[in-house]
Amino acid sequence: MVFKRRTPRTYIEAFARFFYPKGGWRRAIQYVAYRVRRLPDPAHKISRGIAAGVFTCFTPFFGLHFLVAAWLAWAMRGNIAAALLATFFGNPITFPIIAAVSMELGALMLGRPFVPLPEVARAFSDAALELWRNFMAMFTEERTAWGRLSQFFDTFFLTYLIGGIIPGIATGIAAYILANPVLNAYQKARVSRLKKRFAKRRERAEARRAVQEARAEKSEAKAAE
Repeated sequence: MVFKRRTPRTYIEAFARFFYPKGGWRRAIQYVAYRVRRLPDPAHKISRGIAAGVFTCFTPFFGLHFLVAAWLAWAMRGNIAAALLATFFGNPITFPIIAAVSMELGALMLGRPFVPLPEVARAFSDAALELWRNFMAMFTEERTAWGRLSQFFDTFFLTYLIGGIIPGIATGIAAYILANPVLNAYQKARVSRLKKRFAKRRERAEARRAVQEARAEKSEAKAAE
């Protein structure tokens, strides 16, 4: 394959890259910011996409964040690419904080006891494995079992989902408020730079044309003599 790695990554390397991307977090953040700035849409549409992507990070749809962010951006008439890039807000550094806040707030709103974060992580991991086993069972003689998943959705998923709505909306709105003026100023400055560059090129072209016309007039005058 054309895009296949010459030396495939090991599982340890892939796991390490998940927690610490190549070039460091600073370079990764700069890259995402650069791609967002270069998106060809008005600032308010890009900002809506960013808000959708940030809000998605507070939902428990792990593995589907890209799809959820794209759908929300489409529904909000925002930039879908910006929404996908903004899901970078949910990363190994922020996810423990997001999960802890969402689970604690959800437990408070539903009147349930707070579940420690390690137990939440273990529950989501077990649920993913159970979903995979049930999926594979459709192609084998094994039976599907949904009892544990039903308990997971009631105890963990629903608590996380309800608890993440308020902080997700608040953080999404904050992201929009911060991003919109910055992107608007950047786009205006970029248009201004492009206009100045075009004006300089036009001046140079006119100067070259004037020189060529002067030379042509001199050659014609010499020919007339």
